[in-house]
Amino acid sequence: MDTQNRFKKFQKFKELHQQSSTFVLPNAWDAMSARTYQEEGFQAVGTTSAGISISLGYPDGENIPFEMMLSVFKLIVNSVNVPVSADIEGGYGISSEELTEKIKQIILTGVVAINIEDGTGDSHNPITDLSLQLEKIGIIKEISQSMDMPLFINARTDLYWLNVGNLNERLKSTIKRTRAYQEAGADCVFIPGLRGIDSIKTLRQEISCPINLLAESGSPSLEELSNIGIERVSCGSAPFRATVTLLKKISRHIMKDSNLEYMNEGTISYKELANKMEFNQN
Repeated sequence: MDTQNRFKKFQKFKELHQQSSTFVLPNAWDAMSARTYQEEGFQAVGTTSAGISISLGYPDGENIPFEMMLSVFKLIVNSVNVPVSADIEGGYGISSEELTEKIKQIILTGVVAINIEDGTGDSHNPITDLSLQLEKIGIIKEISQSMDMPLFINARTDLYWLNVGNLNERLKSTIKRTRAYQEAGADCVFIPGLRGIDSIKTLRQEISCPINLLAESGSPSLEELSNIGIERVSCGSAPFRATVTLLKKISRHIMKDSNLEYMNEGTISYKELANKMEFNQN
């Protein structure tokens, strides 16, 4: 991707967080899903670490080889013309030197945005120490600037996702962390698991940067979130899980009912599918 094209995509992605209504970011796990989102009118595409990892035979949580995840980022970027945001989980790096090298490679795939999370995967210490997470965000910001390649940083906290602490303390800790992430250079903060409308309103009052929530069962409607002033909602792994659910239904219709027609009802034709594989090469 040439520099001018990258800057245009970065600016477009940034502008999506400045609209009067909440924008929905769908999450892809391969080139086909990304291309489909674009064709249906989405103006940007994110990735789902769970969808990518599990579809390739690995558990979620940085268990997939980094080079394999990187190759999927490249395929997705090359399959669409819209901005792509990559879910990089915790950054795939333990030391600052390792994180630096990984971030450079991620930027070079052509993604113009990332999610970086503070969940550790350790049940005894589920959340990364705040000072370490701030250091990570600072490193990412510095690398982006030094490479002259703008990168939109979406800093995720997993306090709600992992049910850390009681509800009152959880909200206070979330406000503290997201404020700190913004000050460290994050362009947006992501709080998956936060669904209570009163808590969302409180967070909106306390946080000045764009807020990203996860579309979940029981979440407020897009209209409600727009009225509150929430800039973005991510689909997460839900579309991937819905696809797996459909495969299960097809399998049951075949195995239990000997029904071969269910999988063809309203299904895209082979010819149309094949034509979608003429991907743009950026």
